[in-house]
Amino acid sequence: MAAGIFLASDLSAADAEDVLALPARAPDGLTVQGQVRARAEEIGGQFRPDAAEEDLMLSLRTTIQVEYDGGHWQVGGELWDSRAYGESADSSAGTGEVDALALVQAYVGFDLGGQADTHVTIGRFTMNLGSRRLVARQSFRNTTNAFTGVNLQWSGPDGDQVALLWAMPQIRLPDDSEDIRDNAVRRDKETSDLQFYGGSLTKTGVLGGSLQIYGFGLSERDSAERPTRNRHIFTPGLRAHRSPNQGQLDYDVEGAYQFGRSRATSAPTDLTDLNVSAYFIHAEAGRTFDHGWTPRVSIDFDLASGDGASTKAYNRFDTLFGARRFDFGPTGLYGAVGRFNMISGGARVEVKPDTRSDVMMMYRALWLHSRTDSFSNTGVRDVTGNSGRFAGNQFEARYRRTLIPGRLRLDIGMAYLDKGHFLKAAPNAPQPATPDTGMSISISNSESSRTLSSDQQSRSDYAAAAWNGWKHSGCSVISLITISVAAGDLPGTIVNR
Repeated sequence: MAAGIFLASDLSAADAEDVLALPARAPDGLTVQGQVRARAEEIGGQFRPDAAEEDLMLSLRTTIQVEYDGGHWQVGGELWDSRAYGESADSSAGTGEVDALALVQAYVGFDLGGQADTHVTIGRFTMNLGSRRLVARQSFRNTTNAFTGVNLQWSGPDGDQVALLWAMPQIRLPDDSEDIRDNAVRRDKETSDLQFYGGSLTKTGVLGGSLQIYGFGLSERDSAERPTRNRHIFTPGLRAHRSPNQGQLDYDVEGAYQFGRSRATSAPTDLTDLNVSAYFIHAEAGRTFDHGWTPRVSIDFDLASGDGASTKAYNRFDTLFGARRFDFGPTGLYGAVGRFNMISGGARVEVKPDTRSDVMMMYRALWLHSRTDSFSNTGVRDVTGNSGRFAGNQFEARYRRTLIPGRLRLDIGMAYLDKGHFLKAAPNAPQPATPDTGMSISISNSESSRTLSSDQQSRSDYAAAAWNGWKHSGCSVISLITISVAAGDLPGTIVNR
């Protein structure tokens, strides 16, 4: 059986309520907040065609934010130091894992008067908009998106909201594999060759929830110094949302269409601008039951268009600066599924055994939207379309418990990708290594490592043997252990996502 497995153990900080102690003479309005996170990841039975079949990585993220609030104005900055260690030379780790000493925020903010709450931010900033599927400040990922420009946030007395922005997205550096492995410090940059703009309107009290209308534009200019797909696209969308609540039905329905022009690749020789026509749909309906562990059951559907065989149009949806962990499972060394060329349906169950813990389980079936495009985030492709549409089944489970309120949380998770015909038969699909006739087991900890042959193993080691066998049969196995120490609640951070 060809399959993929993801296991996660995440020990991290929950939302912190108080801030780092400051000297007695520190001025009123000064806030210092910080977090340190360490995460270990392992993957085996790689699904990507051009990455290590097995990989191990330790990622560290240290953040510190300082802000002074002068009443109607604020000035602040935030530093993220994101590093990775121990990954293979052909690891899939990239700018999503490494961005050392990155100044992700350096801003001045102003509160404008009136009955409504209006805030303007100028400088470099991070932000979440709407569902976070198109614009997000990352939490699970080791690095985050940031923007340099201006944004306006307006909130009415009834909860209605308006957001407007123009910005130059931050280009994370380094972006070459050698410097990424070395955790080289390079100053992230922004350029007028890449501009992002748009806005959203959220109206509350619609169908028992809220209705959001938005539109985002991306303008990109190709150059010899930075080859790109020369994207000039606009993405209007609509979202209807009702948050989960005990004893009630909830829903989240969102759709966006993308048009403009883009090139198929970033190759210097590709100078053909294609008309863009792409879209994505998310639909989710659930119910939270008002008894016991307050279980919530939901069904989910996602579709993101893929590029067709036509040479005159480009149809692969671009998720812009969105997050995906909350819809499609863990990212990092895993991250098989994203909002590109996929159709997926599934079901989710969530329970809360007590006030400090929660459990989530989810199943997804996965298909390609276009037979001739690469499947989602895997890079596996059959340009002839002869490998079919079925990509496989993904199973995910997660347990979280707050150990120290406001400081420390344990997060243990598992995702299993059972590869379908496409991920096994496509021309560039990685083929699983042939297992040894005497299955070997690796048992290791921080102090020692030893290997046992299958004929020596004890019954207590059976699970380890099965685990290693899954890896050799084509399973993607990834383990994460994350320890975070936090002081203060970082603005904009959504710990659960």
